[in-house]
Amino acid sequence: MNSTTESSSKYSDLQKMTVNELLTNINNEDQGVPLAVQKTIPQIEELVTQVVAKMSNGGRLFYIGAGTSGRLGVVDASEIPPTYGLPHGKVVGVIAGGDGAIRKSVENAEDDPNQAWQDLMEYEINQDDVLIGIAASGTTPYVIGGLSKANEMGLVTGCITCNEGSQLAKTAQFPIEVIVGPEFVTGSTRMKAGTAQKLVLNMISTTTMIQLGHVQGNKMVDMQLSNDKLVDRAIRMVMEETQLGQAEAEVLVAEHGSVRKAVDHFRNSDA
Repeated sequence: MNSTTESSSKYSDLQKMTVNELLTNINNEDQGVPLAVQKTIPQIEELVTQVVAKMSNGGRLFYIGAGTSGRLGVVDASEIPPTYGLPHGKVVGVIAGGDGAIRKSVENAEDDPNQAWQDLMEYEINQDDVLIGIAASGTTPYVIGGLSKANEMGLVTGCITCNEGSQLAKTAQFPIEVIVGPEFVTGSTRMKAGTAQKLVLNMISTTTMIQLGHVQGNKMVDMQLSNDKLVDRAIRMVMEETQLGQAEAEVLVAEHGSVRKAVDHFRNSDA
């Protein structure tokens, strides 16, 4: 395996750079990340097709990872209920070391190849579900072990990694390998690798939610109205879809609690 995530930075003597030089060089490196992701769209498409098929039949999507990779999976999963109105538990992020590891690293949590499956069993994961392992290096035992057991149990498995030919990619049925090259700070995979993983996660979950019908036109019609900003956004959406005035739209949103229900009620009553 060619471990580009651990390769030496293209830059040296970082401590001698000015603030502007540091910011400019970090930004220069970041500009290559979307292009690296673009090359993997065929791989992402194969995996998303599987996720949509499983979730359309009642299945769930699970992410597992350690450190930055695990946190990114938890973030993506946690944003699905408020953004698209799915119940908690349909998209689940599991991080090595448990939820405490989201804020503070847990020593050696990623080194046990058996722990991930034990963690996943708490959710009664089964072959109706999809498991995606996230690991920049592609060598994390926690993630590889989880995917290996999932394969044995008949689940669809995918991965997001930033090294080519890793053990994780060989284990996953639908691997996504985003090769971003050496980090600005050698080995600091929370930088370009983390950005690449976040972009891919955005693509997977957003495309899946659209395919499952949680977007109409270009709007999040099932979003949870959990604060004033989102209520205001919902009112504007209803006004745009129905041509109603603000006061009437406010009433519909207050009565029905979602853009979809408010608009459907208006159209049905207008029929």
